[in-house]
Amino acid sequence: METKNRRVTATDVAKSLGISRATVGFVLNNTRGQTISEATRERVIAEAARLGYRPHSAAQALARGRSRIILLVLPDWPIEHSMSRHIEEASSFLDEAGYSLVTYTLHEGGTARPLWEVLDPDVVMGLLPFSARDIASMRASGITNIIPDPEADTAAWQTGPSIVAGPELQVEHLAGLGHSRIGFAAPADLRLTLITEARLAVVRKKLANLGLGEVDHRTINVHDTSARTAVQEWSNSGTTGVVAYNDEIAAVVVGAALREGVSVPGELAVIGHDDNPWAELFVPSLSSIRMDIEGLGRQMALTALNAADGRAVPAEEPAMIAMLVRREST
Repeated sequence: METKNRRVTATDVAKSLGISRATVGFVLNNTRGQTISEATRERVIAEAARLGYRPHSAAQALARGRSRIILLVLPDWPIEHSMSRHIEEASSFLDEAGYSLVTYTLHEGGTARPLWEVLDPDVVMGLLPFSARDIASMRASGITNIIPDPEADTAAWQTGPSIVAGPELQVEHLAGLGHSRIGFAAPADLRLTLITEARLAVVRKKLANLGLGEVDHRTINVHDTSARTAVQEWSNSGTTGVVAYNDEIAAVVVGAALREGVSVPGELAVIGHDDNPWAELFVPSLSSIRMDIEGLGRQMALTALNAADGRAVPAEEPAMIAMLVRREST
């Protein structure tokens, strides 16, 4: 029997042994309630191993009614330290519950077949709302558990605790130190536009609530002199505190300030976001916002498990979303 270059099936095992396909299926699927002798069972298992039989995951998922796969669809963002830890925590939590977390980056204009059409996941999760086209593709593939809920407000993520908590703390910290003119340092990476704008909106709202002026917003490209230009303009406008999108942008701003002869934090205080491991090693060490990555990862995993189990109860937010880590840069 020729099985080279193709998947060995239960039918191949049955033909090789001269027994029924049903008997082989009962043995390989460990079906209960069947009166199959131990000798026959051992023959089937041995022959399946000899032929190189491997279970067909899609067929098994169809038989079970679920694949026990959670597909996490990532935006086309750089995978930074905090995101990596977030995914690792969610993956570990789901693994303990018997589920596999598979990540998939959705590239705008990509031509590859969407992974949800291939894996038949129990749940498809996204960090951002899905487009109407992607939702239609998922539903055409028989996927009913989609997070965020396609029927919910697509802009709700912009005011979620994981978006709001960090920028609010950044502004509160600088304002508490007496800074009344505050700038915002945004990354030039266009892939981050949506989340950058969401954080900037939080900064603007927080400044307004505190009775402070409009934020002095500058875009920083880590590969050119835009940071030095921004520092000069902040100095000229009287801006003395800067909220940075993340620690990388904060480090670039601090470096540019020192090169321009602007003391940190004496003339310009800078606070980052994410509390990367090197933030405390930087000179001067960077004040930052430490997100509860573990709590947020567990929350994401619990939300997926609720959906997979058909429970409408939303996962609880972590008790602590973010905390201030004060260091030398402020």
